[in-house]
Amino acid sequence: MNENPFVVTVLGFDQALASAITGALDVFAFAGVSWQRIHQQPAEPKFKVQLASPHGQPIRCSNQVLLTPHIAIEDVSHTDILLIPTIGGDIDTVLHEMASHLVHIKRLHKMNADIAANCTGTFLLAKTGLLDEKAATTHWGYADKFESLFPSVHLQPDKMVTEQNAIYCAGGGMAWIDLSILLIERYCGHQVASDTAKSHVLDASRTNQNIYASSRQRHFHSDNEIKNVQAFLEEKVSEKLPLSFIAKHHNMTERTLLRRFKSACDITPRQYLQNLRIEKARKLLETTNSSIEKIVAAVGYEDMSSFTRLFKKQTGLSPSQYRAKFNRVK
Repeated sequence: MNENPFVVTVLGFDQALASAITGALDVFAFAGVSWQRIHQQPAEPKFKVQLASPHGQPIRCSNQVLLTPHIAIEDVSHTDILLIPTIGGDIDTVLHEMASHLVHIKRLHKMNADIAANCTGTFLLAKTGLLDEKAATTHWGYADKFESLFPSVHLQPDKMVTEQNAIYCAGGGMAWIDLSILLIERYCGHQVASDTAKSHVLDASRTNQNIYASSRQRHFHSDNEIKNVQAFLEEKVSEKLPLSFIAKHHNMTERTLLRRFKSACDITPRQYLQNLRIEKARKLLETTNSSIEKIVAAVGYEDMSSFTRLFKKQTGLSPSQYRAKFNRVK
């Protein structure tokens, strides 16, 4: 082992996602090891990993796996990285149970540790106040809840990973992969990070969550008439639908429709329709071998170039790149 490997501490707690703990510990522990073993080179571990918990108590994860920590979080006097894993259980319950232990996140931050939180673990990080007025991300499905609880945080739910002032956030449940590889690169350089990713057969090129998100998340509101508008748009996704036609069909003025739709869904009907078309195109790219030109026409677009720009803006990939990555048709 290197004489002075970097120290990575994962803060475990009841109802954490087990894979976000054990997976991250594995990836860091094998940096400088797995690639070397494959190529019959001397192993040089780059990180010392440890699992901490409040009072050193066993951690009952959300899948009921019981993990034994190495150390109490109160006794961690130095770490280069503190990683907060995904909350796999009820977020509000975990926030309440962990409230008195958040002081240790702030303490280690003051001691110059990089603080990194994955997925809904960002709720715990935000609760410390360390994310106030900073960029952050979280799982796309919990973005609305996050924004309601922490309005002073600059949430960017489309991003897979954010970083500001040595505070890192990652998006969906398995985004600890992206977070770990990014931090390995920060500490050990691109080559070690790349070798680690390749040895674990990890995709280290993901940049945003939009390719995984669904427009269904916009249904979590209480305006039933707007839900009817959404259902109408979903049914007529490939048709030309002027705002005036949509409003008249639902016995509203255009102004009322815009106001209520934006209030319920946080986007306009036109943006919602665009999202539906992108989602339909994604499904066709994943499940058929139809030409991209036919798919573009099938989702209601005539201009290939404008659709391609919109698709790439939404997903981070061109239609052809998306197909190459996700198509399941042999």
